[in-house]
Amino acid sequence: MKKLLLTLLFTGLTVNLAVIHAATAVLAGGCFWCMESDFEKLDGVTDVVSGFTGGTHPAPTYNGGHEGHYEAVRITYDPAIVDYQGILDHFWVNIDPFDAYGQFCDKGHSYLAAIFVANEQERELAEKSKQKVIEMFPGQKVVVPILQQTTFYPIQGDEEYHQDYYKKNPIRYKYYRFGCGRDRRLKEIWGDRATHS
Repeated sequence: MKKLLLTLLFTGLTVNLAVIHAATAVLAGGCFWCMESDFEKLDGVTDVVSGFTGGTHPAPTYNGGHEGHYEAVRITYDPAIVDYQGILDHFWVNIDPFDAYGQFCDKGHSYLAAIFVANEQERELAEKSKQKVIEMFPGQKVVVPILQQTTFYPIQGDEEYHQDYYKKNPIRYKYYRFGCGRDRRLKEIWGDRATHS
């Protein structure tokens, strides 16, 4: 019994410390299925949730109204393993920073790329990372805005199937991703730095 209590105590302590040290980031990079897949493979990321943010519609849904919102992901990560800079670095090589109309085959406002910052420290890091990308591609215009975080609305209810779509529907997901030309375009822009799903 004493051993069980000690195990529960230490297990609880570990869980609480993990919660205390977790951080979140909100990013938009086109199709949230792809962003979820790309970030769940990054060491230190513990959870990625698909949803909407940045708009004024009070209850955005995939099949209903989400006008003005971006398809986005909320990334939970352990800063002891990957910091916010690492999250930003991974973000850039998984998007087309020059597309002012959407991402890859998906066009329209909801598919635009954006970085949503929660505070001035994140804004400063995001601005520096964007400047670095601008300097890497002097002949092209980087169109990704850095915006203040607003309410993030996770996909839920009848549309819950969008969460972890790449795991639940791997064949359809791969067909969509290939057909959309995402990885081909990422390789064109980023070369060996591009990550592949």
